Amino acid sequence: MGSFLINNMLAKKDIIPIVIIIIALIVGAWLYPSLPERIPVHWNSQGEADGWGSKDFGVFFLPILALGVYLLMTFIPRIDPLKKNYEKFKKPYFYFKLLLSLFFVFLYFFTLCSVSGFEINIAYFMLPAFSFLFILMGAMLPKLKRNYFIGIRTPWTIHSDIVWEKTHKFSSKIFIAAGTISLVGMIFPSFAFSIFITAVIAAAIVCVAYSYFLFRRNNG
Repeated sequence: MGSFLINNMLAKKDIIPIVIIIIALIVGAWLYPSLPERIPVHWNSQGEADGWGSKDFGVFFLPILALGVYLLMTFIPRIDPLKKNYEKFKKPYFYFKLLLSLFFVFLYFFTLCSVSGFEINIAYFMLPAFSFLFILMGAMLPKLKRNYFIGIRTPWTIHSDIVWEKTHKFSSKIFIAAGTISLVGMIFPSFAFSIFITAVIAAAIVCVAYSYFLFRRNNG
């Protein structure tokens, strides 16, 4: 079964993120007996837990979700109508999967630490993580080729290689700027979360609008 997965779905390098996720799950299972029956699963903008789940949910859901997302992202290119393009950016695509897996693991360990006696303010951990995620995603955007699964996928970028490439080069700068603004916003703890949300929404709107106007300009 293992050799079938590696030969038909997974590459050898895919084993690394999968092992990382499994190790995280093992750590959670090891801590399981000492954890409280209720585990925080959501925090408000002030870094205070305002949503709770059962111990089983808190310990097992996130790593299982991370593993499921990774396997899905590995399988999706096989059914993408533009699957031939993935060969042109398979290395950045792997890095994106790895980055997302590490982000899930980071979030998981943050949750475990928050219920293991550590006084942790989410603003000083999760906001930098989201900000760096945006910056690193921005750095990878220009390397993506047209596909239906990952990137700035609008009707206009999907329609044209030229619009796709120009949109992603432009969006790279916008994503990096949004992540940087979010990091700088942490200087103002009371407004850090609002600054992050504003930067992310503004980046999304600008990138989508740019793809539309670029398509209109290229098509007269």
